[in-house]
This record gives sequence, structure tokens and C-alpha cells, in this order.
Amino acid sequence: MHPDDLPYRPNVGAVLFNSRGQVFVARRADFPNAEGPAGGWQLPQGGIDETEDPRVAIFRELGEEIGTEKAEIIGEHPDWLTYDLPPELIGKALHGRYRGQRQRWFALRFTGNDSDIRLDLDPHPEFDAWRWDDLVNLPTLAVGFKREIYAVLATSFARFAFPA
Repeated sequence: MHPDDLPYRPNVGAVLFNSRGQVFVARRADFPNAEGPAGGWQLPQGGIDETEDPRVAIFRELGEEIGTEKAEIIGEHPDWLTYDLPPELIGKALHGRYRGQRQRWFALRFTGNDSDIRLDLDPHPEFDAWRWDDLVNLPTLAVGFKREIYAVLATSFARFAFPA
């Protein structure tokens, strides 16, 4: 099957801001040595179940990936954003069923404490480290095929990158 014949996977993503206006980024467990331009750091994101509302899915994904749903939605990017997987990942990533992802992105304000973030609650954690970083740094932290989306988000959600 040609990659163009594959669908995009419906997905939600979270730009989670702390009270200082920084964003949560986490290092993928399958890229443990990735730093800076090498990529491997990303925002929480995940698939939308077939009949699930994206606003419900984003909180489910936060709970699954970072162990907390302590957040409130403060913004939403107006458009669905898509990315294509690089050719070497077609047929491997995303269970081999998708060409990439079609994403609905939300800006959220974290309402908990750092100790509420628990990457170890899932028996197969997606992330092995996390930190708060500046929104403008997002594109340089991501893997290459996600950088364009992260640049769009850095602009779209810039109004939230200030202390609450």
C-alpha cells in the first residue's frame, strides 16, 4: 500500500503551561539519549477513541501519559494539524496503519504540583524524563517531522506563555 492511501490517525495534543508560563515537555522512553536538535522530547498527545470528544480525550491522555489530569483548558488551536511520518517509519510506527496524525491541540494550565506528575504509573511508560521549558524552544526539542507543528503551536499559544 502506498503511504498516500493510508489515513491519518485522529489525535489530541496538550501544551501544558505551569504558573510561570513554561510548558511541560517529556523525553520519549524510546529515545533516552536524545537531547536538543536530536529530538526525542515532545508534548503529551494520543489517539482519540472512535466516539470520543477531543476535550475528553485530552484529559484521558494526560492521565495515561503523565499520571495526572490536574489541568484546565485555556485555549484551543482553531484548526486540525497534520504531520506525515518519515518514509522509514511508514508501516512501523502507529501500528503500521497510518501515514501520520491529524491532531487537535489544546493549551492547558496545570493546576497541580510537580509531584502530581507521575510517569511511572503506566506499566509501559511512554516517557522516562520530563521538565518545564520555554514555549519558544519547542521546535528545537522535537523530532524533525513534528517541528513544523510545534512551531505553529509556539505562535498560536504564545499568549499563554506568561506567568498566570
